Parts: sequence; structure tokens; C-alpha cells
Amino acid sequence: MQDEHTCSLYAKPGVRMPATHKTSLPIRVAQVAPSIFPVPPADHGGTERIVHDLSVALMRAGLEVTLFAPSDSAAKVPQVGKLPSLLSLERKYSDVPPSTPSVLEAVRMEELRREMDRFDIIHCHGEFFHAALLGPRRRHSVTTIHWRVDQLDRTLFFDAFPDLPVAAISRAQSDMLPAANRAGIVHHGIDATRYAPGRGDGGYVAFIGRMTDQKRPDRAIRVARAAGRTIRLAGTIDVGNPRYFEEQVAPLLGPDAIYEGPLGDAAKQTLLQRAEALLFPIDWPEPFGLVMIESMACGTPVIGWNAGSVPEVVQDGVTGFVVSSEEEAVRALGRIPELDRRSIRAAFDARFTSDRMAEAYIALYRKLLES
Repeated sequence: MQDEHTCSLYAKPGVRMPATHKTSLPIRVAQVAPSIFPVPPADHGGTERIVHDLSVALMRAGLEVTLFAPSDSAAKVPQVGKLPSLLSLERKYSDVPPSTPSVLEAVRMEELRREMDRFDIIHCHGEFFHAALLGPRRRHSVTTIHWRVDQLDRTLFFDAFPDLPVAAISRAQSDMLPAANRAGIVHHGIDATRYAPGRGDGGYVAFIGRMTDQKRPDRAIRVARAAGRTIRLAGTIDVGNPRYFEEQVAPLLGPDAIYEGPLGDAAKQTLLQRAEALLFPIDWPEPFGLVMIESMACGTPVIGWNAGSVPEVVQDGVTGFVVSSEEEAVRALGRIPELDRRSIRAAFDARFTSDRMAEAYIALYRKLLES
């Protein structure tokens, strides 16, 4: 009797059978991370956080996982990676040539090329170059794109690689993908033990995200001020648009609008646990929005703008409110006492843990291996 991974293709003479041709052998997966930050990241770096939590959860589920990542990564997963992250190089040399990210990516692809025959599934979280490297292995690969997919670069990319399976991280992102590339939708998840519920007794609302016009911290400050709330903001100043913070955010700061800078997990947890609510006033087609589920893990409701993935992640009236304007957000802040923080944490546990994410990816891996 054939097991669930065996099909007529693998039974043909001269065709290599994957490691999963027997039920006793686990799926062997390569997780290929970007080269910008270590895995896991020290503070910000949502992609690297997901790669880490997914890799650990897959191992916990019994898969053989190898992580291709910067050498300064500290994930407790078998790892391949000769060069450090771009962040590490920038800290060491202060000024690196603009082509350095391309060099790091080229080395990562060479490391993958040398070893990719060891794997049944190759799961890439980078941008573009892996698609050309994989060649006929594309059909047994997964690409997760952690960015918007509606711009010219993606259009050109998908036109060239219609056989590349892409796992969307939200239905909103999936709707922007060509039908040929849609392999499924897997919402992000995080380690269920990383954050614990809090009481929301800090007397403030929170904003966490890059200081950029995509995330709109200026909008968050105006909403909090109009509602008579203090706001505490955390996140990095966007290196690609530093003038936005200088011109649009800094002038709004004051005793009731405090910028904390970038925060690691422990400080982020404290900020979210004590916050009355998280403001998520995005102004772009957000592909997922990891901070929303981090907030829910702390039992903290989310007030998010009706764009991108927000209506999928936030259960309106249960885990927060979905709004379309600053005026609606102010009114939503007045409704926060209607929400139960224990129910918000329970919704997180049901929908957004790393184990749930791993289960969904394993189902996708099996589907690809059967094809």
C-alpha cells in the first residue's frame, strides 16, 4: 500500500524518490532566510522572527529542518551559513558598499545549491534569486513573500516564473498574486510562550512599527490625542525614509506622545501588556502585520485600519475594531471596555500560534510532494 507521499512518478525507474517515500522517514525541509538580520532578530525583523518560529515548530512536529541563515544567527536548528548578517557587517564596518546585500544573497544561493539535493522541500523567504537557482526543483519548493506583491518588480518576477509555488500570508496578498503561483494561504504564527496576557493598566495606548508613511505613527498620535489618551510609540526609524520621522512624527511628540525607540521581545511584551489598545493605522496593503498578533497574545485589542490583511487578522468586536478613519478610531477607543482581554488571548491561541502555522505549512508540503 502506498503511503501519502508515494505516487506513480516516484515509482518510475530512474526517478529519485524523496526522503518521504516511507512513512517512517520525516520530510526534510530547507528553510532559507534573508541575509539582512540574524535569525531570530535582536529587536525588529518580522521575517526573521517567522522563519525562526516556523523552523522550531516544524522540528517539534517531527520534520528534519536545516536553516540557511546568517552565521550570527542563534536559532536552535541545524544551520548552514558562512557569512554574517548585513546588520552585523554594518555594525562592524560602519559603512559597507551598496552591493553587499547582493553578495550575501549570492553566497546564500551557492550554499543552497551545494546542498539542495538533500531536501524534499525547499522553503524560501527571500526575494528573487532562488527561483532561478531551483530550476526543476521549483515544483517542490515554497516561497513565502513577506512584502507587498502588487508592484512592478513582482509583476515581472511572476511573469518569468509562473511555476513557482507561493504561499500567501493573507488572503489580501493572495488576491494580488497570479493564479498560477497561488499555492495556498498560511497566516503567520508566533511561539505561544513568548508573550503572556497583561492587564492593560498602563494608562496609555501603544503603536509599534517602523517609523514610515506606510505605518503612519503620525496618524496614531493624532488619534490618541483626540481621544485624550497618552501614546507610547516603539519601532525603528525607516532607513529608506528618515525624513518622514523628522518632519511628520518628531514635531508631534510630547508628554502625551513618547517615542521609545526599537524594542526587543521583553520590552515589547511589557509595552503591550500594559497598553489599553494597539493602534495599527496603516496606509498601505499590509501583507500581514505581525504586531497585531503579538498584541493579541498579550490580550491587548487592536484598532486597525481597513486595509490589506487587517480584516482577516482582527475579528471586529472580538479582538479589536476595524476602522476606516481617524474619527472612527477615536470612537473605537471609547469602546475598548466592551472587549474581554482573556477572549483576545484565546483567539490568538486558536488562530496564530507557530504550531498552527507549522501544521498549515506541513499540509502544503505534503500537497506539493504528492503532485
